[in-house]
Amino acid sequence: MGASLATAANCMAYEAGDMVLRIGLANVNPDTTNNTVVPGLDVEDNTQIGLAGTLMLTNNIGVELLAATPFKHDITLDGTKVGETEHLPPTLSIQYYPMESSSPLQPYIGVGINYTAFFSEGTTGALAGTKLKLDDSWGLSAQLGVDYSINDQWLVNAAVWKMDIDTNVEVDGTDMGGLEIDPTVFMLGVGYKF
Repeated sequence: MGASLATAANCMAYEAGDMVLRIGLANVNPDTTNNTVVPGLDVEDNTQIGLAGTLMLTNNIGVELLAATPFKHDITLDGTKVGETEHLPPTLSIQYYPMESSSPLQPYIGVGINYTAFFSEGTTGALAGTKLKLDDSWGLSAQLGVDYSINDQWLVNAAVWKMDIDTNVEVDGTDMGGLEIDPTVFMLGVGYKF
């Protein structure tokens, strides 16, 4: 009986060729404290459905693609809404899973590259009637996460990313300067190992 329990527990560690699909609620929380556009300009947080797929290249190394439904953010000036934008921030990461033991806890770290595409920019309030444009962004990302195996296939997941998202802001074609969004992204969800 002890041997069968050990065998079942060992199935919780990842192996080369495993695919892990995670889905959950993802919150993008921008940090615009270092923006050079206009003092008081801020980008509000938003929560959407996040989807992350990992392919294990070895027992300890995986490659992950993070995707989500489009995030929609209000843009405020001194607390008053002046615009909004939507974006998609797909992120490709290399992950390291340090544990090969029978523990149901599988922590991991990752580094990667993020591409953020902005679209559907709009203006209101003090900027009503103007055309707002945010340039797409490339940047680095860092990640911490943990899986907890419920059984051989199902797991629960918690993960956090710090992303470098810098965009250039234009209003009616006039360059207003750079905006560092640099969000922290939190995701809590479930996963399935194939």
